[in-house]
Amino acid sequence: MARRRRLDVPGYPQHVIQRGNNRNACFFEDRDYRAYLEFLGLAIAKTGCRLHAYVLMTNHVHLLLTGQHVGAISGLMQSLGRRYVRFINRQYRRTGSLWDGRFKSSLIASDRYLLACYRYVEMNPVRAGLVRDPGDYPWSSFRHHVNKRRDLLIDDHELFRALGPNREMRAERYRKLFREPLEEPSLQRIRRSIDGGRVLGSERFGRRARAASGRRLVSPKESG
Repeated sequence: MARRRRLDVPGYPQHVIQRGNNRNACFFEDRDYRAYLEFLGLAIAKTGCRLHAYVLMTNHVHLLLTGQHVGAISGLMQSLGRRYVRFINRQYRRTGSLWDGRFKSSLIASDRYLLACYRYVEMNPVRAGLVRDPGDYPWSSFRHHVNKRRDLLIDDHELFRALGPNREMRAERYRKLFREPLEEPSLQRIRRSIDGGRVLGSERFGRRARAASGRRLVSPKESG
């Protein structure tokens, strides 16, 4: 059976997730996380993608990316994956697959859902019980967004920049978003969208995306 073609509309952000094979670990030591971020930077430079947020968990990664042309995000993930697998296999004298097949992705309606996806991504370590506060986890973009450190990999999305006229105000307003957890319907909507490769957005956004992509895109609401 032919693989389903990805939803890929340049200029729209996408939520990308890639898991370790059989949900096994893909990071083993701090140097592995650092290497992944280094290779991510190289892949960004090569493909011209914009990275808005990320978290590296023990056995999977979440990235929020915008590609500037069709195939840019796929190219980034291929380049990043090859470099990182070679690194891990060399470091740990292993062979075979590290990743669990293809990465998953969901096209995001940035006018409503993007900041919810920011929160979903950066709260992963809290939901997993690794830390009590997202700022305590070193391998995510949260500290950048609350102005605790500069992350040169991050290219702030326009919707994030609209939170305030300067970094201090944006950081304050962004942290306020984390005072209340995402509601369960929002969590489930995000999960269904990425698991099914669907649009995360409104009916209006879905119509615009369908016209731009030339194929029918299904939103969570449409899919039930």
